Amino acid sequence: MIKLLITDDHAVVRSGLAMLLHGTQGIEVVGEAADGDEAIRLAAELMPTVVLMDLSMPHGKDGLTATAELQQLYPEIAVLILTMHDDEEYLFRAVQAGASGYILKNAPHEELISAIHCVASGSAYLTPSATKRLMSEYIGQMKAGESADVYDTLSEREKEILAWIAKGYSNKEIAESLIISVKTVESHKSNLMEKLGLRTRPELIKFALKKGLLQFDDE
Repeated sequence: MIKLLITDDHAVVRSGLAMLLHGTQGIEVVGEAADGDEAIRLAAELMPTVVLMDLSMPHGKDGLTATAELQQLYPEIAVLILTMHDDEEYLFRAVQAGASGYILKNAPHEELISAIHCVASGSAYLTPSATKRLMSEYIGQMKAGESADVYDTLSEREKEILAWIAKGYSNKEIAESLIISVKTVESHKSNLMEKLGLRTRPELIKFALKKGLLQFDDE
């Protein structure tokens, strides 16, 4: 019997998944968590086989942080990311955090059940679209060679936001211009700063200057 811990900040989603999965094909839902902190606490108490983990949880630890911590504390527990984010950046970060699988919330329930069984057995599971993206990224890195510039490790969105930040635009201004949320801008900023090993805005501007990213459009 697979012991499953469901982690999602929406109670309706948790209860719906619990009703769908409890007792289905050898799956027992042993607990529900509303954020990453609760997931880690319940994992210690319940020692589930699999943690079904949402990524975006505004309160407490987010899914990626919780996944990384769970893998450090309890590497025998498999984490299956269940998310609405069909985005290569989230996929790569989930894999780096130690997740055993990545599946979208709009996937058929049969696929979700198969994914749970897959990661519970010690295998990895990725949606077909995620597998294609991961392979494309790997092939791209192989072609680039070991001498690839660290700048090339940034996603296209991260490169775009790097240029905006270096030009002095605020997170709010960037969000409005790109039609995304401020929280998303902040997340991209944090990721790119970490990848580039930068801590301050002056360092970022110096890096952007070297890359020729400070050319303003004539408007």
